[in-house]
Amino acid sequence: MHILVCIKQVPDTKIIKVNPKTNTLDRSSAPAILNPYDAHAVEEAVRLREVHGGKVTVLSMGPPQARNAIRKCVEIGADEGILISDRRFAGADTLATSYALFKAIEKIQTDQGVDLVLCGKHAIDGDTGQTGPGVARRLGIPPLTCVIKVAEMNLEKQTIRVHRKVEEGYELIHSPLPCLLTVEKAINEVRYSPLPNMLRATRYEPNVWTVDDLEDVDIKQLGLKGSPTIVGKMWPPEKSKGAQMINGDAEAQVKEVVNILLEQRELFDS
Repeated sequence: MHILVCIKQVPDTKIIKVNPKTNTLDRSSAPAILNPYDAHAVEEAVRLREVHGGKVTVLSMGPPQARNAIRKCVEIGADEGILISDRRFAGADTLATSYALFKAIEKIQTDQGVDLVLCGKHAIDGDTGQTGPGVARRLGIPPLTCVIKVAEMNLEKQTIRVHRKVEEGYELIHSPLPCLLTVEKAINEVRYSPLPNMLRATRYEPNVWTVDDLEDVDIKQLGLKGSPTIVGKMWPPEKSKGAQMINGDAEAQVKEVVNILLEQRELFDS
């Protein structure tokens, strides 16, 4: 069984700032980390490999520094890592990113076959949750989103059963393989890495592919050219100021609450 995990290196959003001139994330203001949801996806892939055997490969699109995120995945237990890195990928939104990952997965399928694809529910620097389903749509396989448990996987019948998180609880989904799962953090706890994994990760060099290493690529669907998304405005999240006590009788309290809401609306519209 070959499990492929799509991962992303992201800035630590607890520290990152927004550039007020360009309305973009100032990625230099925060350290780069492995997307937390993706860490749980890798952990789940490793656990499935421990039960069913096979191989875990991680795939990422990003700059050369994204090698560090792949090394972190090797530390968790991945067998192999592939980085697609090229200036022509730069500026990609989720549509262009899903296309680039799709073309890389096509190449991997041709060489090794792919039985299952895992992704984190979303990346913390975008929170859209669109890339995983976009990859599944292009591959023509079922996307099972917000997965909190893999209940059963039958390699003989090529099927999988998962618990999918919904507002009322969870749904039990039965799907053929191959398929794509996007996972919640609740699916597992990322275990401490054993020393051999840590040592291997420090020395590991992932395979790096450029656009020219992929086949039948439509350049117009990559990077900024393939990205119809337009970000009108961004602002950093404000830290909570805590509870605010409003004194006076009921009428005075209502007026004060209305004034606070109007101030917040003006701030949002500005």
